[in-house]
Amino acid sequence: MNSQEGEPVATANPIMPSMESCDHLSQLFAEHHRRVLIAAWRVTGSMADAEDVAQAVFLRLAGGQGQLMANVGSYLYRAAINGALDLLRRRKAARVESLESAGEYSVWQGQSPEDELSNHELGAWLRQAIGELTPRAAEIFTLRYLEDLKNQEIAVLMGTSQAVVAVTLHKARAKLKKRIVELQRGRP
Repeated sequence: MNSQEGEPVATANPIMPSMESCDHLSQLFAEHHRRVLIAAWRVTGSMADAEDVAQAVFLRLAGGQGQLMANVGSYLYRAAINGALDLLRRRKAARVESLESAGEYSVWQGQSPEDELSNHELGAWLRQAIGELTPRAAEIFTLRYLEDLKNQEIAVLMGTSQAVVAVTLHKARAKLKKRIVELQRGRP
């Protein structure tokens, strides 16, 4: 009790977050959920997996409510990509949709069923190969080629230089090309 006014004194409860922090988390969810979900979907190729990743990202954020972040949007975006890449690494296999099919953006429209199957298979190999890259290389590759960010934007987001981004992308593309050729030839 507050001895001066006779009212209860608000104390922090680690189990029950304050209404203020719940409102803040709800606002962050409303502002960033779609971007987090789409980023995870582009990496995993599965809406169910993307929803799981998004849920985990926001649960981690809720668990760390007391921590202040300079740019929570960037944190959530990167956390979604990293969570999706972690999921791919754990599974070592791709699922469901092609890598490029995000919403109404389908590059495969108008192709024969054989071509669509080939593209689906290529997308599965690419997801598997991305999952085998180092976490940093996979994240940079994903930001550049799946999220269509420019090298400069990636450098700012990752806290590095454009030169490091360019070199990492060059090496990642070479590794992915080699790994996809191996997968095409049936090498695990």
